[in-house]
Amino acid sequence: MLILTCPGQLQRLEEALRRSLPATLPEHRDPGDFYANQLTVYYRDEGAWRALLGGTEAVGWTRAFQMQGMQEGMYEAVREAAEAKGLRLETYPYQALLSPQPPRPRVQVPPGLRLAPVSPSHVPLLNATWGFGGNARSRRFLLGLVRALPNACLLGPRGRPVSWSLLDPLGCLSHGYTLPAWRGQGLTGVVLGALGRGLHARGFPIYCRVLPSNTSSQRAVRAVGFLPQPGTLYTLVVTPQ
Repeated sequence: MLILTCPGQLQRLEEALRRSLPATLPEHRDPGDFYANQLTVYYRDEGAWRALLGGTEAVGWTRAFQMQGMQEGMYEAVREAAEAKGLRLETYPYQALLSPQPPRPRVQVPPGLRLAPVSPSHVPLLNATWGFGGNARSRRFLLGLVRALPNACLLGPRGRPVSWSLLDPLGCLSHGYTLPAWRGQGLTGVVLGALGRGLHARGFPIYCRVLPSNTSSQRAVRAVGFLPQPGTLYTLVVTPQ
């Protein structure tokens, strides 16, 4: 391994990397992209956590970002810090649910449907039906998930997804959706069962998050073996005013 210490060598290396990664640099540096700018909270000492929030290095307060965590005091500390800096904070409290074993669907794959991975060509449909989607940044984010992480869907007779679920960057089953015309048939359980079996075989935990007000999704995931966990899983979106 060659360790570079000369400023000239470091500058030439940076220029070479920029030439090699012309498309990825703008995406990673988009200060308004809270989809890609994700932070996760783990701490033991709330006082140390609050001190960290007060700095400028650990949390990039000049850009939009989202933060997720279940720790006691996490939401209150971020809210106070955002208010002190004059930033807008959107709060989404979720119920976390864990499946100790692969989800157990109550129905088999219905005739005329087939299990398949989600394709990049399906991303426009996913983006249009996602409550946080509908824009170029969300489309880019979903495309990255589809390309990089496990997922599953049920394809209809014409090869169009009718039910699907993705894995997010934190390993959480999310972005699940079933087209209205196909609801009430247990398709969510079929998709979660297929995806969950793959995760279980790799030794990954099988968990999801659902808004407490989304009673239909709550029923669907509990019916296939997901158990609610204590506490609240917060997703906090911080953006400039």
